[in-house]
Amino acid sequence: MQTRKKGNAQGIDVSRYQGNIDWKVVKADGISFAFIKASQGQRYVDPTFITNAKGARAAGVLLGAYHFVDATSVEAAKAEARHFAEVLEQIGGAKALDLPAVMDYENNPGNLSKTLISAVALAFLLELERLTGRKPIIYTGNAFAANFNASLGGYKLWIARYSDTRVPSDTATWKRWDIWQYSDSGKIKGIAGNVDLNEFDGTADELRTRFNKKGENTVTEKQRDINKVSPWAADVWEEMTKNGYFDGTRPGAPITREEAAAALSRLRQNILKGDK
Repeated sequence: MQTRKKGNAQGIDVSRYQGNIDWKVVKADGISFAFIKASQGQRYVDPTFITNAKGARAAGVLLGAYHFVDATSVEAAKAEARHFAEVLEQIGGAKALDLPAVMDYENNPGNLSKTLISAVALAFLLELERLTGRKPIIYTGNAFAANFNASLGGYKLWIARYSDTRVPSDTATWKRWDIWQYSDSGKIKGIAGNVDLNEFDGTADELRTRFNKKGENTVTEKQRDINKVSPWAADVWEEMTKNGYFDGTRPGAPITREEAAAALSRLRQNILKGDK
């Protein structure tokens, strides 16, 4: 993955273990952003979450929040996402954050297969996005990231590898990082003891626009007109509509299950007709 570069925004992540934090002093020491632990599992709430969130926001530190995943099944993952969303409501919800909500998935207490680890992760992320209206990001360790398959590749990566010089290793799913947690023993004014240090791949201004409240991953992508067929699909679309598999409307729209069922039903009927 890419190296750190001069001018990158500096950040921290904190939980109850950091104790009382003087956020104004933290900001003055060069910290632009912070991810604050909100919850874990299906019930736990970090007792310092609200205090830290209010303090960071008042000091002008860009605010994110994370949930530590314990789930060992898809259903448990969805339940944890619901818990996280409920905790975020205490500070105005995920849309009140400056940065995305984070799924912290970094260990495997249930000894799950890689396939199930990815399924648990995706279930959590999709449920959280459904509940909050914002796309989350993934936090994990460099070694653990190898457990995630291509279904997670559309999510931005916050990766842990503790080194000032050795970059995180490429994985099958990610070749670059958006945020790098490069130390778990940092010293920042305003915090007694150690704190995790992070760096965003860009300036503080770029960080504000990369993860905007209108929705992540919308940097330059242009919205397409769903009522117009793409040139590359024009011929096949004409063939499929002529044969009655689709009704000819909204060629660029995502297909629903009921629309898929209708198309498959028409296909089946045409196959049966051809057999006679």
